Amino acid sequence: MHNGFDYKKDGRVTISPVVRCAIYTRKSTEEGLDQEFNSLHAQRESAEAYITSQKEAGWKLVPDRYDDGGFSGGNLERPALRRLLDDIEARRVDCVLVYKVDRLSRSLLDFARLMDRFDRRSVSFVSVTQQFNTTSSLGRLTLNILLSFAQFEREIIGERTRDKMGAARRKGKWVGGTPVLGYDVDPAGGRLVINEPEAKRVREIFRLFKTHGSLLKLVNQLEARRWTNKSWRSRSGVEHVGRPFTESTVRNVLTNPIYAGKVEYRSVIYPGEHLAIIEPALWEKVNEEFRGRQRKRSDAARTKQHALLAGLLFCHGCNRPMIATYTSKRGRRFRYYVCQKARQNGWDSCATKAVPAAMLEESVVFQLRSALSSEETRRELWVAESGWQRFEQDDPASLVRSIVERIVYDGSTGTVTLTLGKEGDRS
Repeated sequence: MHNGFDYKKDGRVTISPVVRCAIYTRKSTEEGLDQEFNSLHAQRESAEAYITSQKEAGWKLVPDRYDDGGFSGGNLERPALRRLLDDIEARRVDCVLVYKVDRLSRSLLDFARLMDRFDRRSVSFVSVTQQFNTTSSLGRLTLNILLSFAQFEREIIGERTRDKMGAARRKGKWVGGTPVLGYDVDPAGGRLVINEPEAKRVREIFRLFKTHGSLLKLVNQLEARRWTNKSWRSRSGVEHVGRPFTESTVRNVLTNPIYAGKVEYRSVIYPGEHLAIIEPALWEKVNEEFRGRQRKRSDAARTKQHALLAGLLFCHGCNRPMIATYTSKRGRRFRYYVCQKARQNGWDSCATKAVPAAMLEESVVFQLRSALSSEETRRELWVAESGWQRFEQDDPASLVRSIVERIVYDGSTGTVTLTLGKEGDRS
């Protein structure tokens, strides 16, 4: 399809091909998106002006909008970006414009993958405020340097935040997270103060566990009394209604050092600034019992369960489970996830076939870390602070199995998609 006529002095007419331009905008947080003119509008306005300046070259803005408000640039799981990539695959877009490179992605690896997909469909890429040409080797070098700095900046900010929170925790301070049953957050100073009616329930939970010694019996007791976990309101005014207890959430109560007047950071327990609800000796006795049970099961658990995604992973093309398996060669074990259909009906029956387990598991952990990096998101999904700490300490199994409802792997595109639910829903 062509239009755009250029008249030369000798009367000949040249036709410039239409370059269909898509504008992609992104903002990491939802703050300010309800304003009449927000960051997404400003990004789009700059890109539209750039397209207008290239009108004589045949540049034309496509009618579809690709705006991701409130999505991190650390991964590719963004609805507008997915639509843009689908339109690129369908050859409906010739050029993608962004305000700055990091609007498209802050991950060097993800950006390289996007550029590869653009190249396969002959789609050019333009950053309005950072002029370069991706068709030349120098332009690609400039692009990679810019993106490397964007990723470096993101990682430095994350390290500073973690260091600050770590220092505060070592001093016994409350640094935020999902409020726990038995305590309220003091609006004046951000410290934990005892909520006495809830504290009585916490003490009763510990007493009942000492009596029964069984999480299942304890959950049944709490259900009979119609007790629920903590109800609270976020700073933005969102009400979170307490949910019925499960074995997972009761275990979180019984193993949380906050109730003994302490805080945990990187598996080390420090004295806290807040008052204890449970006598430290009683808390230690209950947790020693949990540790004893864990030691008895640890060897069997390690032998049985190396597969982080077992029971959660499904093949996109077949909608069938992907089964954990392995092969051994020269004393080394290589783990895979295999589509159930391919395993039963032969390799030709499924495009996905077998996928290295480490690749899928690393992708899931990376996406989960990006999704839960926001404290507000962790509150909404009822992620316990102790569970998040274990996840950050390279022990992702508990958190993955408590909030991930389903994982879908698309073998044709290499896309891994997660469906999340609130912690405890799977218990």
